[in-house]
Amino acid sequence: MSRFITVAIHTYERALSLRSILENEGIEVELNNVNLEVPGLSSGVRVRIREEDLPLALRIIENAELFGVNSSGTAQTLSHTIMIPVDLSENSFKAASVGVRLAARHKAAICLLYSYIDPYIAGNMQFTDSLTYEIGETGARAQMVENAEKLMKNFADRLRASMKKGELPAVKMRHKVVEGVPEDAITECAKAETPYLIIMGTRGADKKGKDMIGSVTAEVLDDGRFTVLTVPEPVDAETSLRPRNILFFSNLNQDDILALDTLYRTFDDAEAHVTIVHVPKRKRFSDTSTGKALDRLGEYCRKNFHHYHFKTVPLNGNVDIEEFAALQAEFKFDLIAVPNRRRNAFSRLFNPGLAHKILFQTDIPMLVIPV
Repeated sequence: MSRFITVAIHTYERALSLRSILENEGIEVELNNVNLEVPGLSSGVRVRIREEDLPLALRIIENAELFGVNSSGTAQTLSHTIMIPVDLSENSFKAASVGVRLAARHKAAICLLYSYIDPYIAGNMQFTDSLTYEIGETGARAQMVENAEKLMKNFADRLRASMKKGELPAVKMRHKVVEGVPEDAITECAKAETPYLIIMGTRGADKKGKDMIGSVTAEVLDDGRFTVLTVPEPVDAETSLRPRNILFFSNLNQDDILALDTLYRTFDDAEAHVTIVHVPKRKRFSDTSTGKALDRLGEYCRKNFHHYHFKTVPLNGNVDIEEFAALQAEFKFDLIAVPNRRRNAFSRLFNPGLAHKILFQTDIPMLVIPV
């Protein structure tokens, strides 16, 4: 039997709320009074869980906006749904095929999302208090919405046809068509749907440079708070499903445990080799302390993530394109996992994050995990 550990100390009311949220996710919880000598004197309540539930519990606690208690008093949680934004291209069909196969493995449902921009609204938008348009345009808008729905239905029917032929496993699937800028539509629908994974097709590295600023995937990574799996255009679909060599970028803090747990649960049936690379933010940390922290992280991973084989690699500076190319030449990674923090627009523009850089520089599938 695994031991119980303290994950938080709260007031009695907050401890009860946290217990409700954790138990709603299937985590066994014990509450103990901090002051054992004088139990009647309330000095806080320990919230204790089993040690093996720590990664999931931390993820729930760190993402309070997803797992919090809403106004009705019930816990809000991630739905068992994979969202797949599509642009109706062949590459988005490949991403949808990957999503269908992953959904079958996790017994999840699929939500296809297609967004369109109303050219009348975009063309006639004014900085005034009112927005007017000709009555004759109403019919054109209705036709545009009808065409978008028809195109989305054809895309979904193509996936269903592949399921009937046995080319893809059969899963529950629905689709949504919404009006709006793609990246905004994806973010807003994700907040409403709360999927546990978003899968997005991306262009090849030779084409990404042309749309460095306007990439929809990059905007979703920056603004969203959900796990995103990118499927580059040149990559075979099966490679995205069963990675064998995974590169994990470590911050050497508890966020790593959250991200590794998400990685492990997403590809839990893969016998993968995971290389943990630590990229120091400052050079003032000694190599000795970094090495010890990496060793401790490696020991924790070997104990708790049994399907994976771990090795740790410390680096002396930031990962640039040459350093990354050297790592790729040595280990032949087929998946990159990146813990990703939300940042403001100014820092994203002038100092892109690691996930942003890798997205535009490689044709390797990437699992970006919010922490």
